[in-house]
Amino acid sequence: MRFDSKEEDPVEFARAEAILHDMTKGDSLLKHAYAVAEVMAAYACHYGEEPEQWRIAGLLHDADYEAWPDQHPDRIVQVLRAAGEEQIAYAISAHYTRWGVEHRSLLDKALVASDELTGFIVAASLVRPTGIDDMPVKSVKKKLRDKSFAASVDRNEVYAGAALLERELDEHIQFIIDVLKDNKAKLGLA
Repeated sequence: MRFDSKEEDPVEFARAEAILHDMTKGDSLLKHAYAVAEVMAAYACHYGEEPEQWRIAGLLHDADYEAWPDQHPDRIVQVLRAAGEEQIAYAISAHYTRWGVEHRSLLDKALVASDELTGFIVAASLVRPTGIDDMPVKSVKKKLRDKSFAASVDRNEVYAGAALLERELDEHIQFIIDVLKDNKAKLGLA
């Protein structure tokens, strides 16, 4: 089982989805996986990289978290390495800076940058009457300062991710908002 296709291959993505759905049952975590997958694909295009590989990394980054939180991300990393997907496996093993795994590639850095902030922006959109449609960057930044809002989101990861990509936080937030807007129907944000 290989995921690294040279062009968009729905069969390969379907295999990744099967792994995700085998390991993850909760609606919230599934929605998060798909949101991060879309952000990662958009960042791949932005940087001139292979979008399908990045999409799959985003889709599977938390696949084992629900069933095996104490073994996260080791379970999904093992599955990917057994499938010969070392780049995706490595990026997932490095998607939280406190794990101390070096961020060697742009894929690794983008996954850190996309994970927490995407979840945070989705949460912020869900409490707005107009949702994601007209969400300003300043609203996201204000919510980031409110430690009680989406308290499980590690703010340090948000800032570290933007720094890893060498992007200003405002432009990084806007990029993710735009991707979520473009995919709002698919992601259940409409």
